[in-house]
Amino acid sequence: MIQSLVWFVLNLVVFVVQAVAFVDAVRRPAKGFVAEGKLTKNIWLLILGIAAALGLLALTGVGMGFLNVFAVAPSIIYWVDVRPRLQPYGTGGGRRPQGPTGGW
Repeated sequence: MIQSLVWFVLNLVVFVVQAVAFVDAVRRPAKGFVAEGKLTKNIWLLILGIAAALGLLALTGVGMGFLNVFAVAPSIIYWVDVRPRLQPYGTGGGRRPQGPTGGW
């Protein structure tokens, strides 16, 4: 019982790391990946998406849990190596208005 709970919590934490890495990569501009000499944004999205899918399968108990150990590696690489290099490029969102925007 305790072992199952610990395994579930561990898989949940790993899945959250994988899912947040995927969402973060979606928000980053594609030009940042190329400018920093990393794999393209589409390749990173594919890698992180597959990792998150494997993490979800491990979390639900459908997949083989040991694959999650391998699937967390790309997310860790993204967090440690790629994301810090992409932060100067922002999130690729629209520009915020400059100056006062309210009425008189």
